[in-house]
Amino acid sequence: MEYENVHSDEFVKYFSGDVHTAFDDHGDVEGKDVKTWATPYALSIMGKRYTSNCPFGTGDGYGDGRAMSIGEVNNADTTSRYELQLKGAGPTPFCRGADGRAVLRSSIREFLASEAMHYLGISTTRALSLIVSEDGDDENGNGKAGNTSQRPWYSEQNQKNVPTVDDPRLERYSPEQRKQIVAQLNAQTRNDPDVMVEEPNAITCRVAPSFMRVGHIDLFSRRATKNTLSENEIPDKNTPEFKELEDIIWHACFREFPSECYEPFIDDNDILSASKCLLDHSLDGIAAMVAGWVRVGFAQGNFNGDNCLVAGRTMDYGPFGWMEEYHPLFAKWTGSGEHFGFLNQPNAGFANYVMLLSSIMPIIEAYSPSLEEARKYETEMTEKGQQVFQDKLMQELRSKLGFHPEDESADDLWQEVEVLMRESKVDWTLFWRQLTYVEQEFPVGSGSKAYGEMFDVLNASKSHDGLKSPFYEQLDTESRSKFFSWIQQWRETLEVSYDSENYGSSAELCQQDLSEAGGTDEKKITSPAERMRLANPKYVLREWILVDAYTKASTSSIRNPIFPMKKLKSERGDETMIHELFNLIKNPYDEGTDEQDEKYYRRASSEALKKGGVAFMS
Repeated sequence: MEYENVHSDEFVKYFSGDVHTAFDDHGDVEGKDVKTWATPYALSIMGKRYTSNCPFGTGDGYGDGRAMSIGEVNNADTTSRYELQLKGAGPTPFCRGADGRAVLRSSIREFLASEAMHYLGISTTRALSLIVSEDGDDENGNGKAGNTSQRPWYSEQNQKNVPTVDDPRLERYSPEQRKQIVAQLNAQTRNDPDVMVEEPNAITCRVAPSFMRVGHIDLFSRRATKNTLSENEIPDKNTPEFKELEDIIWHACFREFPSECYEPFIDDNDILSASKCLLDHSLDGIAAMVAGWVRVGFAQGNFNGDNCLVAGRTMDYGPFGWMEEYHPLFAKWTGSGEHFGFLNQPNAGFANYVMLLSSIMPIIEAYSPSLEEARKYETEMTEKGQQVFQDKLMQELRSKLGFHPEDESADDLWQEVEVLMRESKVDWTLFWRQLTYVEQEFPVGSGSKAYGEMFDVLNASKSHDGLKSPFYEQLDTESRSKFFSWIQQWRETLEVSYDSENYGSSAELCQQDLSEAGGTDEKKITSPAERMRLANPKYVLREWILVDAYTKASTSSIRNPIFPMKKLKSERGDETMIHELFNLIKNPYDEGTDEQDEKYYRRASSEALKKGGVAFMS
């Protein structure tokens, strides 16, 4: 995109929501006025399930409260279609009384996080632009209407209050049980905001081939079956609602998988085959996305059907967070609960897939030879879905350990190290990257049994500041012994798996990959060290990094609820760190510069692990 175009008045107007006057001063092009053909729109999501949240009281009004699509573009080079969607441009009919705006803080988080996810290799919506309101204050020192919004947030004093293992209230538990209790309390303790912050507004334009959500199809399915009296009744194909359900499924096939699920079936109007194709590809996409989240230590935070795109594309970068200290129930958002916790995300993804399957079942039932055959298909896809989600997750975890994704000999190693990590206050990203360095320094085939030295590499013992060690607390003798034993078991299993002379499982699978690729190196990696490097990123957007970036870039006014007249003004507006992080996230698997290594490859501070707005958020 040309620099002058991005900085033109037309660009700023259009991508801040002024689609009608954006080109008024652009002049005449080849005898035609430049006008947009698109009508901005927001969408309703889901049906009766969210009637209580619907502003109309009908169940048809729960939907995009501050997201609206403003057009589509076709890439002539790739023939790809992209939808342009603004987030924070103002209220929609589905805003449920809110202001429909987004503040600069959350917009910076979404812009950087969506780009980071792309470069991590996980399917995602992307950010095209971020436009901020910065007209300043009126004569009374108040922000001009529309330029700022008030949001509840966290004071400096708002922090976690978690007992230690020495707390007298835990004395009846064993030392092991105390560790587990404290770890779970630490993962799940989240406070409510205690101050109001007035922040500058911003508008992000996010881009994707489609923003079709599972909840959209759920809504049309509920409408199409609202008059169905029993589960043994085939839906009526002749109603307008059923025709709309057919249309939305064809639309999903066209937007998400055109060459696979639309073009082969549309001429014959074979919606049964198209629907089954859609379910197959959606299953692979959603399962792969969620497994990717686990691989890189990401928790989406609010992964229900209205935040799950049909194709398996990450979206809703609000309640998200990258994990610092490992816990299977980690989540940043105060409303996540256990069901959206870190290792429960595959379960949540499967639940969303089951919702998609049940939403498309009226089509399957109506066009299958019999209801019995349709129900058999539903059972088969449910069972298949469970297996696919499990398989995708284990493939990612095996790669993190250096094994071929299909090599099941790594599975016990994961189960054992997961327990050790939970017991030992381990940083997720640092642990896996340091384990990668172990393999790089003591490669498979070297015959090394220097397990003590391997542990020193894992522990980053030579690091001058100690912050590159993955352990937030020094390991006791027993824990060190357990990690020593695990490293030895991991190394011995890896050696056996890559022993090509004795038909090691990873060695055989790698050879099979190369054979299928026709002797080229296009398909797979044969080195465990390289496999681990590409599975274990060095740089992720830890929350304290994001906080530093948006705090420097944003001006905000804090109103203390105890002394509401007191106004503390921050005059910072430095965007340098945003650009710095944008460069960092483009190469998350590389070593980076010495400066990047020093600043961003390190554990979180004790304050960052406790502070509201950093360790947790509303």
